[in-house]
Amino acid sequence: MKIAVFRPDDGRAAAAAETVRDLGAEPVLDPMLAVEPTGARPREDAEIAVFTSTSGVELLAEAGWSAGETTVCAIGSSTAEALREAGYEVEVVPEQYSSAGLVEALADRVGGVRVEVARSDHGSAVLLDGLEDAGAYVHETTLYRLVRPEGAGSSADLAARGQLAGACFTASMTVENFLASADERGVRAPAVAGLNDAVVGCIGEPTRERAERAGIEVDVVPEVASFEALAEAVVEQARDR
Repeated sequence: MKIAVFRPDDGRAAAAAETVRDLGAEPVLDPMLAVEPTGARPREDAEIAVFTSTSGVELLAEAGWSAGETTVCAIGSSTAEALREAGYEVEVVPEQYSSAGLVEALADRVGGVRVEVARSDHGSAVLLDGLEDAGAYVHETTLYRLVRPEGAGSSADLAARGQLAGACFTASMTVENFLASADERGVRAPAVAGLNDAVVGCIGEPTRERAERAGIEVDVVPEVASFEALAEAVVEQARDR
């Protein structure tokens, strides 16, 4: 069983491949995201700081960002774990691992408060607009840009030939870049058809919605927003087909 994995080639792809192998499947590594740091650093004078990815956590730790008295918030369990491993105390993790979930978790405590949001250049407007609507003074720092690696798209060819048993999309941009790669190779329609014959898993509702807008049928959205949970669910369903 070949399972497409789109994690960045920064150690996460190798870790994801090992996870898939441990589940008894063959990983197809096709990184759809690369991280380009901007060199920017989160403000340290905010009362609340929000982080939305492990990539961002790595960059703020490298920059020596000090939380001080700031309340640190993470969008989900993976980001929270990375923050704790980097030495930061995490006080808020929403029940729903999404921008909307963060807004709901913070809405009652941000009125008149300075909130720092540190993330990629592709962050959802839902988070900023929601916090501002709740009365927060929001400042956004772009820690890194997300780009599509040169040469990405081998998984699109495999999907078009019906050779994938499953695919693990971890963010909306992995869907977008998969489709862009398929377009460049002239195989978009057969690649989407191939995915629809396979088991498609997505982390989070925004990723699922992006896939479904493109005509990709999503079979799995795990309750726990982690690659391990995603891969396990995709491989299990693929094995049952």
